[in-house]
Amino acid sequence: MADTAVADIKPGQAPAEPIGGHITETGEIDWIKVFLGFGGMVVGQFMATLDIQIVASSLSQIQAGIGASADEISWVQTIYLLAEVVIIPLTAYLTKMWGTRPVYVAAAAGFIVTSILTGLSTSIEMMIVTRALQGLTAGAMIPAVFATAMTVFPPEKRVMANVTVGLIVTLAPTIGPTLGGHLTEALNWRWLFFVNIPPGLLVMFLVGRYGDFDKGDPELAKGIDWFGLIAMTVFLLSMQYVFEEGSGEGWFEDDLILWLTVTAVITGVVFVWRQLTYRQPIVSLRPFQDRNFTLGFLMNAVSGMSLFGGTFILPLFLGQIRQYSAAEVGTTMLVSGLTMFLSAPVVGRVVRLMDPRISLVAGFALAAYGVGLGIRVTAEWGFWEFAALQAIRGFGVMVAMIAAQALSVSTLPISMMKDASGLVNLIRNVGGAIGLAILTTVLTDQTALHMNELSAAMSVSSLQGQDMLAGLTAMMQEQGVANPEGAARKFLSMGLHRDAAVMGFGDGFFFLAAGCAVAALLGFLATPGKAPPAAPGGGGH
Repeated sequence: MADTAVADIKPGQAPAEPIGGHITETGEIDWIKVFLGFGGMVVGQFMATLDIQIVASSLSQIQAGIGASADEISWVQTIYLLAEVVIIPLTAYLTKMWGTRPVYVAAAAGFIVTSILTGLSTSIEMMIVTRALQGLTAGAMIPAVFATAMTVFPPEKRVMANVTVGLIVTLAPTIGPTLGGHLTEALNWRWLFFVNIPPGLLVMFLVGRYGDFDKGDPELAKGIDWFGLIAMTVFLLSMQYVFEEGSGEGWFEDDLILWLTVTAVITGVVFVWRQLTYRQPIVSLRPFQDRNFTLGFLMNAVSGMSLFGGTFILPLFLGQIRQYSAAEVGTTMLVSGLTMFLSAPVVGRVVRLMDPRISLVAGFALAAYGVGLGIRVTAEWGFWEFAALQAIRGFGVMVAMIAAQALSVSTLPISMMKDASGLVNLIRNVGGAIGLAILTTVLTDQTALHMNELSAAMSVSSLQGQDMLAGLTAMMQEQGVANPEGAARKFLSMGLHRDAAVMGFGDGFFFLAAGCAVAALLGFLATPGKAPPAAPGGGGH
């Protein structure tokens, strides 16, 4: 059965297969109902994406609340992302089998229940289980929005829908730490999860009442590729775990990381082979035959690195170097969110009028320049110093994200939209995980390298080191410290560690800027073109 798409008909004309309650008595499309249904899906995607980072600035409070260790608490974020990565590519198949509305309403209901259970957690074990289930339900709400935007709306309305989706994807992770920090400070950490209840109920109502955009094909249930599903699950879980935990475990020095890498490679090859040969694949790989989709796929990976990387490195610097509280970190991060929110309407119009290659190159170039300002970061940088970096980076990422999304589907038929949306959202999350893994390794290794260099330059055998130590010792003596030389050595060591860490952060900003610069160059390879007409048949298979 072909996917029903309002985009394939003329404005005001009823589709060949009526879409639920969206057709008026005169046979025209009731766009108010369409927007209400789509708006409900938008709210669901926003909450699902927001919950990736909403715990970022409150992990210490959660750790104390459930009695978790420093190693265990990182799983509060990791397990959520692992679950999302598994369900996102599967969502396209589920919506084609059952229809978008029932899948989305069920996911929203599950998201509410699992959010409540996570907020009521009393141990790290309980929270890991509930966060995994929360991630599964959240991941099912993420890719359907972009697919709906590209299939339900006619071309003149798709830009608005694309901008809305781009705004959610970029804004939600950015304001996550801000909202989370203030919620924890005003109430307590449990409200990081209870806050999902009201919008979740709104999503269920709007999508349940107005989200009848397509019809499922129950026949797809008869030939589910269980072998391919298992291979995909093992592949994605193994790969995501390696990227998330590899840097902290010394990569291949750890046996578990090594064997999971081998497992990911083997199951990844098996999964691709299965999808290319099975008559009814779980994830259609046909969109990769399109050059623009493949380029957009790679650019969405880079934009994921920049988005998640920037959201990771800034709070880390402000917390470790500046000793900011969760609320102070959130307030500083607000600049990115405001920039994206205010620029979204303008960006949508600009991207629509321009050659997509110009938008891609300009967006990623701006993001590279903005992040690159952080290369010269110092220990004194605070709100105002990071304001310009965040504003330029936020605007650039917004342009690049919307342009990359538009490029990915610019020459694809409507029948492939659901599969393409799942793949684009998947690579954004995986790209973010890869970026965080590399970024963590860069920060660790470069900080250690700079520490060795600074220590060598400031050793007691060097004149500079002797002069510095003598000056600090004299200062400690003036302050009446009991052991002035010991205190001076300790103070000097702390200063060296801080300087080395700041230089490591500068290298981290350089890595993010370099990634965006490479993506800007890839933009020249795109081939602008209008999407071909929808192919007959459904499912993208």
